[in-house]
Parts: sequence; C-alpha cells; structure tokens
Amino acid sequence: MATTQSFSTALGGGQSDEKLALLNDIDQLRSYGISRYVQLPQLIVCGDQSSGKSSVLEAISGIPFPIKDNLCTRFATEVILRHAPTESISVAIVPDTFRSEEERSRLLKFRHTLSQLENFSSLVNEAKDYMGVSIGNNNAFSTDVLRLEISGPDQPHLTIVDLPGLIHSSNQSQSEEDVKLVKKMVHDYMSNGRSIILAVVSAKNDYANQIILKLARKIDRYGTRTIGIITKPDMLHSGSESEASFVSLARNMDIEFRLGWHVLRNRDYSERESSMNARNQTEKQYFEQGVWKDFPRDDVGISTLREKLSDVLFSQIKAELPALIDDIETQVQECQATLIKLGPSRDTVDQQRLFLLQISQNFQALAKAAVDGSYGDEFFGDPRSKEGIAKRLRAVIQNQNIQFAERVRLHGQNRRIVDDSIEDDGSLRETKSVSRSAFIDGIYDLLSNMRGRELPGMYPPLIVGDLFREQSKPWEGLARSHVRAAWDAAKLFLDMLLSHLADETTTDRLLNQMVYPSMDKMRHILDEKINEIFTAYKGHPITYNHYFTETIQKVKEKRRTEQTSQRLQDYLGRRNSLSGEIFIKKSDAPNIVSALSTRTEADMDRYACMEILDCMEAYYKVAMKTMVDNVAIQAIEWCLIGNIDKVFTPVHVQQMDAELVSGVASESAHHRSLRETTDRKLVALQRGLKLCKTHASRKAIVKEEISTSPTPDVSSSKLESSDIEEHASFSSGVDEVPGVSI
Repeated sequence: MATTQSFSTALGGGQSDEKLALLNDIDQLRSYGISRYVQLPQLIVCGDQSSGKSSVLEAISGIPFPIKDNLCTRFATEVILRHAPTESISVAIVPDTFRSEEERSRLLKFRHTLSQLENFSSLVNEAKDYMGVSIGNNNAFSTDVLRLEISGPDQPHLTIVDLPGLIHSSNQSQSEEDVKLVKKMVHDYMSNGRSIILAVVSAKNDYANQIILKLARKIDRYGTRTIGIITKPDMLHSGSESEASFVSLARNMDIEFRLGWHVLRNRDYSERESSMNARNQTEKQYFEQGVWKDFPRDDVGISTLREKLSDVLFSQIKAELPALIDDIETQVQECQATLIKLGPSRDTVDQQRLFLLQISQNFQALAKAAVDGSYGDEFFGDPRSKEGIAKRLRAVIQNQNIQFAERVRLHGQNRRIVDDSIEDDGSLRETKSVSRSAFIDGIYDLLSNMRGRELPGMYPPLIVGDLFREQSKPWEGLARSHVRAAWDAAKLFLDMLLSHLADETTTDRLLNQMVYPSMDKMRHILDEKINEIFTAYKGHPITYNHYFTETIQKVKEKRRTEQTSQRLQDYLGRRNSLSGEIFIKKSDAPNIVSALSTRTEADMDRYACMEILDCMEAYYKVAMKTMVDNVAIQAIEWCLIGNIDKVFTPVHVQQMDAELVSGVASESAHHRSLRETTDRKLVALQRGLKLCKTHASRKAIVKEEISTSPTPDVSSSKLESSDIEEHASFSSGVDEVPGVSI
C-alpha cells in the first residue's frame, strides 16, 4: 500500500472534514447500489488503443495494472479508492444489464479479497476468463465492469474508471463489431454530463489522427469537463516539429480545454519491473531537462496531476449535489408510482380481490374528482400538456358543449336566410344561403299546395312545423357527432385513469373485462337518448316559452321600424341633402302620416308567408336552445358523465366470482420479480437521498454561521478567504460522474 502514500497525502492533506465526509458518502452511495440508477462522481480514463491509459491509471492509483505492449484493456475497470481506518482490497465483476439471470448469478460469484496488490494482474486475467473474453473470437471485449475497491488509512477518496482503448481498424484479434462496441462504451461514459474526462493522447502518434480528441470535442463541445493528458513525451525527438507541436498542445494553445493539459512520462516496456518510486524519480528527472524544464510545474508530473484531479473532482461534486438530489427524488417517485401500480403481493383470491378493491376505491375517487372539476390530485398533471388536458374531464366536456352550441348556431340551419340587402354574387348558393325574398317565394309555393279552408291571409299551422323540420335537418347529425366526441373523451380518460392506478397487465384486463363493456352500454344508451330527444321535433311544434312570442314581436317591430324609416326617406326624398337638414311644413303632416301608414304588401298570401317565416324563425331559436341544453344535460350529463365513477366500483369487485377475480388481478412471475427489484431499488434510493440531504442541510448551517458570525480580525485570523469560499459553496451541489448503467 506504500505506493499510494504520496497520492493520499496530496488528496487528504488540507481537506476539510466536511469534504472528506462528502466524498466518503458518495462512495457510500455506491455501496448502496445507487450508481445503477443515477450517475455518481468519477474520473474516466479514455484514449486510443495503446495510448498509455492503463499506465496513467497505475501512476494515479499506485495499482499495478497489466501493462504489456501487446495487451490492451478489454473491459471497463472501476477503481474505487476509499479512506478508511483499516486496509481492505476487494475485486468483483458487475454484470451488464443484457446478461441473463443465470449469467448474472455466475458473474456475481466472482468476488475476491486480496492481501497484496501484486496478485492483481493474475486476478484480471481470471476475471477476463469469467467474462468470456477471448482474443480472436467474437468475445474480444466485454461490457461487464471489473470493480476494484481499495480502502485504507493512506487512501484518498476517488473513483477512476479505465475504459478500453478506441480502435482505429479491425484486425484478426479485433472484429468490426469490437470496434463499434468499444466506441459505444466509451461514448456512453463520456456523454454523461457529470463525467470528468481524462483524454489520454500518446506523443508517439500525430494527435490530429487520434480518435479520442475528435470524440472529446464532439461530446464535450466547450471543453468544460475534459483534461488532456499527453503520454510518452520521451518518444519525441528533441527539437523536432513533432515536439514543438505537442508542447503547443500541452500549453492549451491548439486544442483548448478549460481544465487544461497535463504531461506524464510513464514507464516503458523495458522499465515495467521498476517500482513506483523509481518511476516517479525518473519522471521528475525527465521534466527537469529539455523543452520541459521551463514548463509550468503544475502541468507536468504525476504528483501535480493527483492534486489537480483532487481539486477538479471536489468542484464537480459540489456543483452537482442539487442535481443529484433531484435525480434521486425523481427515481424515488417513479419507484413509488411503480409499486402503487403493481400493488402488494397477491397469490390468493382474497389478496387479489383486496387489490381490486383498492383500485376501485381510488378509481371512484379520481373519476368523481374529474367530473366535479377538482384537479388537485397529482394524477391530473400539467394543465398545459396534452395528457393533462385530457385528464381534466369536466373541462373537456364543458369545452365540447360550448363548441357544440356554437356549431349549431353557425351550421344548424339547413339554409341560411340572409337579408335582401345583401347582393348575390353567386356565393349564396355555394354556402347554402338564400335571400329572405327567395325563401318567402318557396313558402308561397308550399302554402299554395297546402291550402285548406283558411281565409285569405291565413295559413294552416302545420306549415310552420314542416318548414322547421326542413330547416333543422343538420341538428341530429351535429348532436350525434358531439355525443360521440364526448364518449371518446370519457373513454380516453378512463384509459389514462386505470393506467395511472394499475400496472399495464391489470389495466388491460380491467379495461377489457369491466370498462369497455360498460362504455359500450353507455354508447347504446346515448344513442337511444338522442333518438328520444329528436323524436320531439318530428311532430307539431310545441312550446310555452314566452321567448317565442317575444321573438315574434321583436321581429315584427324591427320590420315595421325598417319599413317606416324607408317610407319616410322615400317621402322626403333628398331635399337639402347637401346640408343634411330637412324642413317640414305643418301642412305636410297629413301627407306624412298617410305615407307612413300605407301598406307595402297588397298580396294577402304573401303577407301570410312573411308571418309564417317569422313564426318558424322564432320557434327555431327557442327549439335550438332547448335542444342544445337537452343534449348537454339529458344525454351527456345524465347518460355519460354522471355515470363515469360507476363504471368500476367496490360493489362490482365484491360481486365478481373467484375465476374473474383471478383472471383480472393475478400477477405473473415478471411482475413479482419487478416488485422485488423495485423494492430493493427504492430502499437504496431512499437511503442515498437521506445521505445527500444531510450535506444540503450542512450547507444551510454553514451559511447561517458565516452570516451571523462576527467579522474576524484579518491581521490575526487564521481563517483564509479560500476557506470561507469553501464553506459558502459547499452544498451548492454534487456532480455525479457516470458509471456503467446497470
């Protein structure tokens, strides 16, 4: 363990107790299994194949990774360094999600505890065999993760992941599928916004041709979370253009990363047996000569890289704590929602019936809330979203009723009657419109055909009914379309409601066994109610609404006013039209009265036709309002919306026989497994959430202490400004650096 002494000193020295506690708790989250569900802070080491990644990881961690000229990393290796009172080394395999349960069980059995790190290389080869990695066949790489945990009093708190190198082209030992697999693996790790990317570039090759830099600039577009690491600088010829090019790169003058660049001189193959101390001494001597001797000491050598990574990781953790808490809370809510849908374990008929009773009670409560327009439950969601709108059933039905009333008002007339003053440019026929005079002509012909014993100027009352029925022909079609839209909205609401209350399988069974049959009955009842409503309009018009007579009177008064105005204008002519003034002599009064009282319609039958039209229009308006209300109230409200909460009730559940109960509420092995998995996930998430929130609480306490404490004497205080900033920014957030999705 002595190999990591300098690293732990660099990371541990000067760190506040709160920082160490935070880092320790992040590692604790991993032990809870949180990394399977949310991404936790870590450093990822990535680069092209044979770029020296494993050597970098070995130099950082002091762990002797297998380093050979002809051997590359074949799987992701997650190294977790923990500060603890006692030494402990454990190695395990974390299976990928695509593994079957049998394979997962086998791989999870690979768990070893080491006493000496020197045995690590042989253990890696054993793990490779366990994963089925074999060079030369279709399994040259694995998406499983080798997890190495090292704890001890000299260890820092850090998580590092070494990824397989990016492959330029396939060969006998690496197929085209391997190339794609490795690129996807590295891309997934790098794409996580909480990852700190250690992009390793070998000085042996032109950096413009190295895949890692292209990938880093594509994923981390602004270079905010990437540190460039140049390896093998000793392979550059002194004074060459290549050396000058890499020096420029190291100075952050070519490819710019906000976190900068760092240069390491690792052991080559001939030095593979040398100790870590010898490696560090050789590196120190190398950077004290040539072009590197005047280079900033902070940007060369392993010791300063360790310090740099420490600072970067701490900053990342602090910045992302709020987001981490939000992510965990979201996952907790999703787990709770899943468990509510799945319900408790139910193997017996009684348990299954109880499960359905709980669903039916919640169903009734939410259905009634939707009908009443009480949208306080979380089920109703965002009122601005499409789904949230559809769940607000009362609002949907109200809007549909308003739109129906407007459609009837605008399009309910078989022919739209327009004033004679509107000139016909040929569009009236296209819009099914007719002038008032033309409509009266049609009534005149109809009256001639229906004449009975009436005196001239009188008309048979049945003619009003005939005209009304012809004029209101579109009503029934509009009403049936409206009712069907309301029925569809109610059905969609019930689909979403049951999907919210139960798992997918139970929802489908309830819909098919209970809900859809009830909705089909409702549709049949609605059709009968529409028939009943419109039967009333097939006979002789009947109304006792005073609005009918008022409307007729208003129509006649309006016509008389228009006629009187026109007669007066005709009599007076255009005298003094320029000044707008008209002078009337007293002697003109009898003539004016005579002109105003003169009848304009000498044809008694045509006058009767005008009266018929007035009566028909007045009755149409009264009947239209009544019809719209009847459809909205008697059909939609009484036959549909008022019965929505009665579609699935506890009474229904109690009346279900045992066979039907089991057919609806029994659960599959998949659901039982899902419940167990979700239960475990929820426990882990809740423990992790509680742990994270303790740090958020500490931040509030620290801020309060800083704001209320007296201003220290700058000349004598030992509290540095950096310490104040550290406390003030402590809980602004923990960034999670991603691990493998498990």
